[in-house]
Amino acid sequence: MIELIPAIDIIGGKCVRLSKGDYNQKTVYGDDPASIAKRFEDIGFKRLHVVDLDGAKSKHIVNASTLNAIASATSLTIDFGGGIKTEDDIKTAFDNGASMVTVGSVTVTSPDTCIEWIDRFGADKIILGADVRNGNIAVNGWLDETKQGLMPYLDFYSAHGIKNVLCTEISKDGMLCGPATGLYKQIMAAHPTLHLIASGGVSSIDDIKELDNEGIPAVVFGKAIYEGKINLNDLWDWQNG
Repeated sequence: MIELIPAIDIIGGKCVRLSKGDYNQKTVYGDDPASIAKRFEDIGFKRLHVVDLDGAKSKHIVNASTLNAIASATSLTIDFGGGIKTEDDIKTAFDNGASMVTVGSVTVTSPDTCIEWIDRFGADKIILGADVRNGNIAVNGWLDETKQGLMPYLDFYSAHGIKNVLCTEISKDGMLCGPATGLYKQIMAAHPTLHLIASGGVSSIDDIKELDNEGIPAVVFGKAIYEGKINLNDLWDWQNG
């Protein structure tokens, strides 16, 4: 059964969502991310994906206090991304309640550093943030597209021990247009042992069922919750029925 991971994206300490990663297309969904996280936990969810969008843009963690508030209010297993550029950033995330970190830009700009982190902290603590636009990896809060192709990138990091990959198809993120199921099937065919976390485009429980039917291990979803497209109680009942 697919692992369900609700998401909270943070700007200025508030829960927001962007469309296609565009900071100019921002919707605020709540002033208290910790209370939103508590609601997820009360329904039964165990995992939470937290993104520091200010951090992604600023290239260092900005919303550590919000992460700490979420971790203090819940016992959710939190993976945290956005602005993780140094070992100190990783330690800051862990010190403020994250169990795992999602690393994006550094995986492209300094692969040796990322490999060191995998060795030092363990492959179970590091999630590869594979954010994709036009088949290439995008970095720095999706503001910059690289020439790094997705499949060679995954080949490289799989060979260096990475186990967890969060793959976001940027063109679908926040658009409620359905996930990039074909892309995820392609990844799983090439790397069947990866714990692939699908992200972007989920608009309904049916989208999640489709991913589950294709054997995708996990899914992150956010805007569909906040826009009322997914009833969390119904989703939980489906998974546990």
